Amino acid sequence: MARIVYFDCFSGVSGDMVLGALLDAGLPLDGLRAALGSLAIEYGMVSADRVQRAGVAATKFVATEGQPDAVAPVPHHQHGSHGGRGAPHHERHEPDGVHTFAVASEDAAAGHRHHHHSLSEITAAIERSSLSRSGKDRAVRMFYRLAEVEAAIHDVPLDRVHLHEVGALDSIIDIVGTVHGMEWLGADDVVASALNVGSGTVRCEHGTFPVPAPATASLLKGAPIYAGSVAAELVTPTGALIVTEYARRFGALPTMRLERVAYGAGDRDEKGHPNVLRLLIGDAASGGAESIVVLECEIDDMNPQLFGPLMDRLIAAGALDVFYVPAHMKKNRPGTLVTVIAPPDRRQAIADRLFAETTTIGVRYQEMARERLDREVRTVSTPAGAIGIKVAMRDGRVLNASPEFEDCARAAAERGLAIKDVQAMAMKAWLDMLEGTRDKG
Repeated sequence: MARIVYFDCFSGVSGDMVLGALLDAGLPLDGLRAALGSLAIEYGMVSADRVQRAGVAATKFVATEGQPDAVAPVPHHQHGSHGGRGAPHHERHEPDGVHTFAVASEDAAAGHRHHHHSLSEITAAIERSSLSRSGKDRAVRMFYRLAEVEAAIHDVPLDRVHLHEVGALDSIIDIVGTVHGMEWLGADDVVASALNVGSGTVRCEHGTFPVPAPATASLLKGAPIYAGSVAAELVTPTGALIVTEYARRFGALPTMRLERVAYGAGDRDEKGHPNVLRLLIGDAASGGAESIVVLECEIDDMNPQLFGPLMDRLIAAGALDVFYVPAHMKKNRPGTLVTVIAPPDRRQAIADRLFAETTTIGVRYQEMARERLDREVRTVSTPAGAIGIKVAMRDGRVLNASPEFEDCARAAAERGLAIKDVQAMAMKAWLDMLEGTRDKG
């Protein structure tokens, strides 16, 4: 059954609110610590507290400077009655909302003496982490998005954008921790509400700006936003980055069988306004049809080297799938049929990306209905280590099962084995597990 996660951003979103909500949903704190520890950087201590926000109980994620220490994990509350809206300001650090990214030369001119972290240093830390290959790629991509936005705002080259020591740690914790948590959650579909960005002004390093702050506004392009009644910054740059990275579409709560409700608290406790991010987690109804849009165009005059990056950017824009088919076109030219499958609300974004990234001068589209098998990932133990098995079912009956390729490739590389041999081990372990289940039945 497809797992759905709904980000209910009625009080905005920040990095620590996301981590608090994931912990409230059951993410093991020790596992989060292990993921952060695998970065091999001094990140201090992380913990989780139970707090109240406008009378709603929530989990508050806390990161503090100092030596890593053991903190009792937060209890799991399946139906989290939780919530506060956390310091909507820039995550949990500087209370005046100073943003983490800064141009190195400007920072030096201001007399600041913080160590800076370049993108290459951050990338190296992520590469040595315990995240999956796809998780590492996502985390690196998120940092580059954040840096590109700041570079554009300050009109400087990307290599002159750095992270302050404290800000770098907070951002690394938020981004890497969220990637770890979302992989643990195993969502097949992530949907987000419109984002309440707050109102009023926010103090940034370069002055006072209207809400949403410049970086936040840039990161929220294409997402539905509105100004609520709270005069404060409710969406931080990292919060905007996380939601726009993971949400495949924005809109009303989708139809699902609700399993868990989790609340992640922000720093402030607003009277009469729960300062929380709410996650609603459940399974899609089996056998139901869903709407998609199919966009197509033929191209016969484009450098073939551009098709690889095009696919990546279409996926980043919200495409569910992209494929290319050779086509024989007019004037006897060989060409390529580009087909993109996407949620209906991403149609315009996909069309804009096709026009911007290719030489096509027209895109056609049509809405369709589709049915999908329910899917989940189960783990089997093999001589090469733990391998995920993607299982496809209908009405609870398993119809297909295949090893996760990235898991097999990683295990093969670590042990000097052929990938096909690891795949065979995984399938044998899966079949043995099924046989054992039948015997017990």
